[in-house]
Amino acid sequence: MPVFGFTRFERFFLAAGSVEVNRDDMKRFLDFVNEIIYDILIRGQANAEANGRDIIQPWDLPITAGLQETMHQFRKLDEDIELRPILDDLTARPPLAYALSEETEARLPEIFGGSSVALARTLKIIEPGERHIQPAEWDRAFRIFDLLI
Repeated sequence: MPVFGFTRFERFFLAAGSVEVNRDDMKRFLDFVNEIIYDILIRGQANAEANGRDIIQPWDLPITAGLQETMHQFRKLDEDIELRPILDDLTARPPLAYALSEETEARLPEIFGGSSVALARTLKIIEPGERHIQPAEWDRAFRIFDLLI
C-alpha cells in the first residue's frame, strides 16, 4: 500500500476506534475485510439464484442493520479522511458465477468501509485500554466476525 494510503488508514482507525495500526496490521486487515466482502457476495449470489436472476443486485446482499449503521458511520468519517478513492482500488472483486450490477459494484467500497468501522470498534471493545492492538486481539476480532458473517 502506498504511504499516503497507509497514512489515511492510520487516521481512519484512530477516528473509528481510537486504535493505532502498523503495516503488519494493515495486511491482516485488508485480507480480512476482503474475505468479508467475498462471503457477502457469495450469499448475494445464492439470493440472486433463488430469485431466478443471474445478476447480483444490492438487495441480494445480506446487509444487517449493524453493518448498515457502520456503513453510514463510515460515510461520515470518510468526509474528512477521504478513503473512498483508495477503497475503490483495494476492494476485492472476487470471481463469481454471477455478475454484479453497477449498483452492487458501487456499494462494495461502502461495505468495505462499514466492515472496517465495525472491526475498529470491535478491537476497542476487546482491548478497551490499548491503542495498539496485538496480533492475538486481531485474531479474536476475526473469530467473532466469522461467527456473525
